[in-house]
Amino acid sequence: MFVVKTFRFVQVPLNLQLRTMHLLKNKAYINGEWVSARSDKVFEVTNPATGEVIGTAPDMDVVDAQHAIDSASRAFATWQDTTAKERSRYLRNWFDLMVKNLESLAKIVTLESGKPLVEARGEVFYGNSFVEFFSEETRRIQGEIIPSPVANRKILVEKQPIGVAGLITPWNFPHAMITRKAGAALAAGCTCVIKPAEDTPFTALALMELAHEAGFPKGVVNVVTSSRGNAPGIGNLLCQSPLVAGISFTGSTQVGKLLYKQCSSGIKRLGLELGGNAPFIVYKSADVDSAVKGAMGSKFRNCGQTCVAANRFFVQSDIYDSFVEKLTNEIKALKIGNGEEPDVQVGPLINQAQFEKVTTLVQDAVSKGAKVLVGGKGAPQHGRLFYEPTVLTDIKDDMRVYSEEVFGPVVNIFRFNTEEESVAMANNTERGLAGYFYSRDVSQIFRVARKLEVGMCGVNEGMISTAEAPFGGVKESGLGREGSHHGIEEFTYVKYVALGNL
Repeated sequence: MFVVKTFRFVQVPLNLQLRTMHLLKNKAYINGEWVSARSDKVFEVTNPATGEVIGTAPDMDVVDAQHAIDSASRAFATWQDTTAKERSRYLRNWFDLMVKNLESLAKIVTLESGKPLVEARGEVFYGNSFVEFFSEETRRIQGEIIPSPVANRKILVEKQPIGVAGLITPWNFPHAMITRKAGAALAAGCTCVIKPAEDTPFTALALMELAHEAGFPKGVVNVVTSSRGNAPGIGNLLCQSPLVAGISFTGSTQVGKLLYKQCSSGIKRLGLELGGNAPFIVYKSADVDSAVKGAMGSKFRNCGQTCVAANRFFVQSDIYDSFVEKLTNEIKALKIGNGEEPDVQVGPLINQAQFEKVTTLVQDAVSKGAKVLVGGKGAPQHGRLFYEPTVLTDIKDDMRVYSEEVFGPVVNIFRFNTEEESVAMANNTERGLAGYFYSRDVSQIFRVARKLEVGMCGVNEGMISTAEAPFGGVKESGLGREGSHHGIEEFTYVKYVALGNL
């Protein structure tokens, strides 16, 4: 049984509304209990739109993390033996509760990440879809019987859960990155220790409250919160603990490489969804209006702070002026502000470090000759972490924006003449997560889709993520896939059983 609480949101500040919500937790969740750090230390979480303190969360360290790992390991002993139908029911219960509490979850996402409320609702809907999908997919984790070369022998193959999974998630999608990982791990029969980003712990804890209400046994799902200072130690413990069978991480390529190295001593199963540098190519045959619409959706969702955001725009000379003019006009019309306010389309950057990074990249480009068509500076009238949606042209290869992921509301536009030139420029990066291009030339569509060095390709489409499709990249954008049936494969191993003398 569960009770869905209702709230009146009439001229009441969002942070005050949330203080009455049963989903807003200020303790971590380990072994089915709400706990403080052993040290009793806490860290503050602030609203990036206002700078106000939302609340505090436990500042846990490796001692607390070890408690969570031990709890997950004990729980795995019995959770791995549950039937697919039983796991499906737990996940479905969790999904149903998340649907019923969508608005409360969205408000928490907006409060701690800064994204507009309409986007937060979209993220929760998207994140929920992974739990729904994996609640169904758990009953389709199938083995096989392989024809034997020996008459009296049977070759059986089955998939089994790997064990305890350490899930390290980012701040830009605090709901969806947890559900995409945990949904697959739990469906496979694994138990989880989740380490959410220090900027956005409350969404993770809200999800744990709903998991608790859904009836998951103690220790099956655990959340360890910590400040930025304690995060490296906890990450290292998850990577090196013999009780943790696999790590799934979403974040920067730099941190991903460190975790890769730390996991090597234990030869752990490793899933890495790392940084991107997505090209967005517009060919002369494209529907320009459609391309502009796709560019806006791909670039400015969450203030450009998405790993699949279009980062480098390549536009063919024939339509360059038309595309740039239409895109710039659309960008000028964007409404900036606090995500709580109606009709806001662009919120703040997540923290001061991210604001300084975006500012530095733009200043570097301008100092080397880039032209600013719109924006190009902070927007302090809205708050200290707001940055104006920006368009830069005349980009050169010695500018940092040419090779670095901006992770902010900045459009960098390049001009090209031939298809070969566009593909070479698009592939001239160490990253290969997502890529986009617009064309109405069928032959060109198949050529370019094959040649782009990315794990995901949007053709005449700027929004490509869905629970049913495999999410992941190539080159330095990571290892493995999330979502789809491939997502479950990351949390299973294949066992071969030979039955002889039959």
